[in-house]
Order: sequence, then C-alpha cells, then structure tokens
Amino acid sequence: MAGPRRDTRGIVDAPGLFARVRFRRREPAPPLRPYLEHYWLIDWDLAQPYVSQVVPHPSVNVVFQRFGYGPGGSSFAEVAGIGLELFNQRLEGRGRVCGVQFRPGGFRPFAPRWPVSEWTGRRVPLGEVMPTTAADIETVLGNGEAGGSGGSGTSGEAREACVPGESGVSGDSGEDARVAALDAYLLGIGPRPDPQADQAMALADRIRTDRTIRRVDQLATAEGVSTRSLQRLFAAYVGVGPKWVILRYRIHEALERAESDAGADPGSSGSGTSSAVDWAELASELGYSDQAHLVRDFTATVGVPPTAYARQGP
Repeated sequence: MAGPRRDTRGIVDAPGLFARVRFRRREPAPPLRPYLEHYWLIDWDLAQPYVSQVVPHPSVNVVFQRFGYGPGGSSFAEVAGIGLELFNQRLEGRGRVCGVQFRPGGFRPFAPRWPVSEWTGRRVPLGEVMPTTAADIETVLGNGEAGGSGGSGTSGEAREACVPGESGVSGDSGEDARVAALDAYLLGIGPRPDPQADQAMALADRIRTDRTIRRVDQLATAEGVSTRSLQRLFAAYVGVGPKWVILRYRIHEALERAESDAGADPGSSGSGTSSAVDWAELASELGYSDQAHLVRDFTATVGVPPTAYARQGP
C-alpha cells in the first residue's frame, strides 16, 4: 500500500465538504494494511449546519464519533455496514469523527462470528460486534483541542488541510495519538487469518481496478469458479453481491467525472482546463448498454441526473 487514496470517490460535493471541515486520511500500522483502506479523520466547528452526503463504498466502516463538547456532547462508536442508499449526515456546532474504512472483504477477520451481510444497511453499536469500552472510545477520540477546523473552516489554511492525502501525513500530536489508538484497538482484536477473506479482498480489488470486468459471469470465469460460489463468498465476506460491487464502482467513477464536469470551463478550447464529460462515451466505458442506463443508476443513487449534478457545481 503506497498510502491512503487521494481521490474523492463517493463524496457528493467534495469541495463543499472540504471547505467546511478538516478531512484527513491516515495509514494504519503495517500489520493492518492488508485489511484496511485507511483511517479517515474529520473535525468541524461550524457556524451554520451542513449536511454531508456520501455514496457508500462496498466497505464496512467502524466509526468513533463525538457530537458536541461539554455537558451536552455525546461520544459513541458503531459498525456501519455497507450502505445501500445515499448516506446523509448533518454536521453542526463542533464535532469529530475517527473512522476506519476496511477493504471490501477485510472486516470479517476482525468479527468472524457473523457473515458481513449481517451488517449490510445497518449501523450497530460497536460493542455488539467487537469488544469495546467507553474508555476505548474516549481514547480514540482524544480531547477537543488538537486538529480542529479553525472556526467555520473557510480560511485558505483550513481548505488546504482538507485535501485528501495532503494533510495529516505528519499530523499534530493529538492526531497522531488518535491514529495510534486506532492501531492499538484493532491490533488488540485481530485480525484472524482467513484465506477466504484474502480471496474476497483480491476479487473486490480486481473489480475496482479492472475496467474489463463488467459482469459477474466474467469474473467467475476468470477465477474458475461458479457464479453461485462467487455470490456466496461476497455475501459472507463483502456483505453485498459482486453485481452490486460492479455497479457501485461504476457510479463512483461517474460521480467523480461529474465533479470534474462541474469544474470545466464551458468556453474553453480544452487547453489547460478540464472539458465537459461525454456521458454516452462514459456509459460505454463503464459497460452500460447505453447512456440512459447510466443516467438511471446515477439518478437513483445520487438523487439527480449526472448532467444536473454537474450544472450545480461545487
């Protein structure tokens, strides 16, 4: 693993979010990297509420959360199974999230008693799935002083700190302590070696990186297994079927392209600036039979057609 992902795939209106919160991705300890995508850390201090939206990845997350500080605040942790719909989170006042994004297929070695499909579409208190205490939660979240977003988060300094992969590489001491606490917590639980988890992670990664994999039967043939075996493996270790994973990665790419379309200069000749997306061509690249099918899936997931989303701009 070369480091946390630097893309914004899955985040709806990423520029709007990064202008309001301090967002960082951090690497886990080496023994955890085969199972985890990254840690993701968010701090905010908002004068006005903001609703963040995410098209979930085919990944389980463990999320430590603090909403508010002082007597009225609350801290808790939960397992967030794969979200089947657009996820909305209202942010207001001050708060903090320390999240763990597992690789698709990477969660079960830490909670081997249940198939990962048990958590799909659900958010469950962490203590129901993994051993945890209130002290664990407070240790991960740390105090409220280090790593804040600096008021509304709209200063140039705050915006720079929100760029994924740029900030937090050598973070403040409070942030480093939170990452160390996440490492210690997860290493204290597992992971438990499981060849089937390794296989599920490799197959999910192939779907993500190999643009020629457009159908489940293609993947099954390439792996020399039956489609039914592949579906059982994904249900037990990823939490959703391989077809769902293929479709979700398509929508993530389309969303990222729509973000680039929103930043395009309509009057540009194409020199030095991004150009508008050819949605019919992108539909073909992603394996859709036609543009209408891409538009339908995008609209059902994000809530608006891709061209309308692009017109809204960041």
